Amino acid sequence: MPVFEYKARDRSGKVIAATMEAASQRDVASALRDKGYFISEIKAPKSGLNAELKLPKWLDFGSKPNIRDITIFSRQFATVINAGLPVVQSLAILQRQSPKEGLKDALRKVREDVETGQPLSNALAKFPRLFNNLYVYLVRAGEVSGNLDGILERIASYQEKQAELRGKIRTALTYPTVVLVIALGVSYFLLTGIVPQFASILNQLGGKLPAITQILIAISNFLRFQWYILFGVIIALIFGIGAYYRTNNGRHVIDRLLLRLPIFGPLVQKTSIANFSNTFGLLLHSGVNIIESIEITKGTAGNIIVEDILTETKDAVQRGEQISQTLAKYPLVFPPLVSSMLSIGEETGAVDSMLQKVASFYEREVDEAVDSLTAALEPALIVFLGIVVGFIVAGMFLPMFSIIGQLSQ
Repeated sequence: MPVFEYKARDRSGKVIAATMEAASQRDVASALRDKGYFISEIKAPKSGLNAELKLPKWLDFGSKPNIRDITIFSRQFATVINAGLPVVQSLAILQRQSPKEGLKDALRKVREDVETGQPLSNALAKFPRLFNNLYVYLVRAGEVSGNLDGILERIASYQEKQAELRGKIRTALTYPTVVLVIALGVSYFLLTGIVPQFASILNQLGGKLPAITQILIAISNFLRFQWYILFGVIIALIFGIGAYYRTNNGRHVIDRLLLRLPIFGPLVQKTSIANFSNTFGLLLHSGVNIIESIEITKGTAGNIIVEDILTETKDAVQRGEQISQTLAKYPLVFPPLVSSMLSIGEETGAVDSMLQKVASFYEREVDEAVDSLTAALEPALIVFLGIVVGFIVAGMFLPMFSIIGQLSQ
């Protein structure tokens, strides 16, 4: 006789999870109702061809929810809450229809916690990889204000904006990256496939080779026979920079350098301001107090220089100073426009709306910075490819011209 897993609540509200041997799922439900239990879930046994096939976690990439899945969940959660359904029932519906096993399992545990009387925000906080501090604090604000559906809508809109911002930057970098990879691939093919054949011909003809040809042949031989040294150096650099960046001093040096780079710096700065304005404005508009809002915003900055400024800002606010006064001290990170708009917001009591205007402005600035970056990188890559190919062609054909000149004499 098959064994069924079930979850139910007794008359006191206690959640019971156990198994029962029965002929069918209907018999299990009947037996539980006879005991006065409220049934939450009954799972049929899986065996043979019906057994659930689970991949190892490191291979099961499709079950891991991403930011898009959380955004869709937030939008759907807001819709069912707005329709008047209780939180527990809403979570049960979204759990059943979730396409990702990771999210489905998390929602099941969240629902169980809410059923036992825990606040929704506390239950979500147990899954920081899916629901970060920003998400939890906003849900908590929605619970306190009774506007959970409105808060969830704002969260979904915020996540969509963040995903769109990252998508623009990723798209801008895709084309130059592809061109660079192709250029390096063509160069490697020429140096390891074509140059050795010319070198063999030149050795047979004899004569002194020009310096550029000797350098070209030396590079070709290095890439053919000692490529592992270059590979090892690249791997060591990647891991070395990564390890250095994980140190406090390393983060300060690299993040400051990123802000000062001639082409990438403006994009990094404008993206940081757009993120700061969006996050801080959303938190304030949702009713989160200003100190907690600054702390949460600091955690989503993504740049330790910005984090340091926000830490100083939080300390200044606790002393009774204005936010705009602290940001105005760092015009290279927060331009005068940001501090001026914040100052107006502080005077009029509309900081959140001013931050949304700043965010909208800098989102447009990010679009322009992305276009400028793409426009600058394309000719730079073409020039790089031209120099590499020109160097190879010159190194191969200069000695040929010399030999032809000697033969014609």
